Amino acid sequence: MTDPIRDAADAAVGGELIVVPTDTVYGIGTRPDDPAATARVFEAKSRPPDLELPVLVPSLTAAKQIASFDEPALRLATRFWAGALTLVLPRTELSRGWDLGGNAETIGVRMPHHPLALAVLTLTGPLAVTSANRSGESTPATCDGVRAVFGDRVAVYLCESSPVEGRASTVVDLTGGKLRFLRVGALAESAVVHALSEA
Repeated sequence: MTDPIRDAADAAVGGELIVVPTDTVYGIGTRPDDPAATARVFEAKSRPPDLELPVLVPSLTAAKQIASFDEPALRLATRFWAGALTLVLPRTELSRGWDLGGNAETIGVRMPHHPLALAVLTLTGPLAVTSANRSGESTPATCDGVRAVFGDRVAVYLCESSPVEGRASTVVDLTGGKLRFLRVGALAESAVVHALSEA
């Protein structure tokens, strides 16, 4: 009997595309350190190359290997992970050469709050994962809907029995010395500001 989580992890590590449910929406992704693999994500989504692919991680420890955390970033990660907050931070030496599009000096990282996503990430380590949609379109809430978009471009689909209908993550940039909201999603702007203002 096959293990779909192991199959998804093996496919991603092999540079193929996988679809996984997250706590926000279905995501499509692959290994982040293989430029041919990340190029497949951009091609499948028709995603502009100036939009950086975010990276999902299984833990804060894994995030620290690929992103440089200062005190405010640590405070937000500790408060809201696992959850719907993506932090844009300076890259570390390990991730500096990854071809994720956008700004080569920064990386968007998030630890999702979903057992299937975390099970795959625990096996693979960080993966470049973005919403499973064509760029500019809405993300289907069902696996059948996602499959209709990507078909056999995706090697493994990990599916939920019920629709995945969360909002996209809130994205904050902490690289310029001050908090900047790039997208307000499932996590309220006020919650982020409050967390940083707490003594």
